[in-house]
Amino acid sequence: MNAQFKAQRETRDYQAADAAHHIHAFLDQKALNAEGPRVIVGGERLHLWDNDGKRYLDGMSGLWCTNLGYGRKDLTAAATQQLEQLPYYNMFFHTTHPAVVELSELLFSLLPGHYSHAIYTNSGSEANEVLIRTVRRYWQILGKPQKKIMIGRWNGYHGSTLAATALGGMKFMHEMGGMLPDIAHIDEPYYFANGGDLTPEEFGLRAARQLEERILELGADNVAAFVAEPFQGAGGMIFPPETYWPEIQRICRKYDVLLCADEVIGGFGRTGEWFAHQHFGFEPDTLSIAKGLTSGYIPMGGLVLSKRMAEVLVEQGGVFAHGLTYSGHPVAAAVAIANLKALRDEGVVTQVKQDTGPYLQQCLREVFGNHPLVGDIQGTGLVAALQFAEDKATRKRFANENDIAWRCRTIGFEEGLIIRSTLGRMIMAPALVATHAEIDELVGKTKIAVDRTAQELGRL
Repeated sequence: MNAQFKAQRETRDYQAADAAHHIHAFLDQKALNAEGPRVIVGGERLHLWDNDGKRYLDGMSGLWCTNLGYGRKDLTAAATQQLEQLPYYNMFFHTTHPAVVELSELLFSLLPGHYSHAIYTNSGSEANEVLIRTVRRYWQILGKPQKKIMIGRWNGYHGSTLAATALGGMKFMHEMGGMLPDIAHIDEPYYFANGGDLTPEEFGLRAARQLEERILELGADNVAAFVAEPFQGAGGMIFPPETYWPEIQRICRKYDVLLCADEVIGGFGRTGEWFAHQHFGFEPDTLSIAKGLTSGYIPMGGLVLSKRMAEVLVEQGGVFAHGLTYSGHPVAAAVAIANLKALRDEGVVTQVKQDTGPYLQQCLREVFGNHPLVGDIQGTGLVAALQFAEDKATRKRFANENDIAWRCRTIGFEEGLIIRSTLGRMIMAPALVATHAEIDELVGKTKIAVDRTAQELGRL
């Protein structure tokens, strides 16, 4: 065990106290209590240690957020210095503070030039809550209050708060009371599952043109915005065909519908570009950000607005009836500044684009390209997905693909690897500072988990 991460209490004591007081996210709590959760006590770069001394390679950057890995002293120092100087103040009462001003100056120096303003939040979920209200307010100011319908995608994910859940397309979350009026959905651009006899290019256009059909059905005068992740994260790291986003943008511009990109997972270097929409070549009106903004060291998110929208809100909007106690929190802003400077000055994003990203993608295709359990490999930069398939040639998926992928994920934990399963896909997104050796460990342990899964199915 790493000497700096010594157990303070018995693991079973932590587990008992956890069961007594917590309800975990997206798990059967009764089943988890019977099993007992892993108790993670320390992290360094891409590795984590649990309370029993077991070491794990974190192939998911926490929840797609620890872009700089664990144990960064510069981020810790930035937080400490700000805590000593000004631990908290708000952006109410006609007030600002240096940390949030300097963060915005840095952030907009990294963004494309057509963005100008940010509304800071504590998370991606909150960013998307703010998005809905801000978009509707924008159209109100322009004299079009009827333009309030938001269109999302089935199997898209935009957070766990009520409006963000409704905007997302996870039906099992809607069943928990997560639907609201004036929100609609179209299908996801999931070629492997839904492409049929079409080419990827044909399917991309067909999937995008569902948006036009939906806009016409609802009435263009009623539709405020289309909101989607450049690639779907929690939905399975699904990358749309190349024809998809240019057609989506064309449709939005044609019908005067705002195009809003959820960059909570894709932002801050994940694809080898600073923001995922740059990889796919389209120009959103808004960006929802979080996670990689601070490398997960402290909660922070935000909504980035185009100059077009910001000018209307500022010059014509009067009082903006929104505010959060911790919006632009000085400690979060200080950590974000340190994080963005490291990503920029250490050349991390460039390295992902030119070196480690291509290396990961090449390794995955070499190792799994002919694997009997893998039907497709998607990804770019340091994000990827392995699609399990019963028959690769016909793109036939396993009827019990959820169970198979979950089993593979469980085996990964046994082997000291953290990757995630979603439907029939194994997904990974290691820290952006990953070395070739760490990528080799990730791919090697993933192969062990996939091979063991295939063996249990009698396919290897």
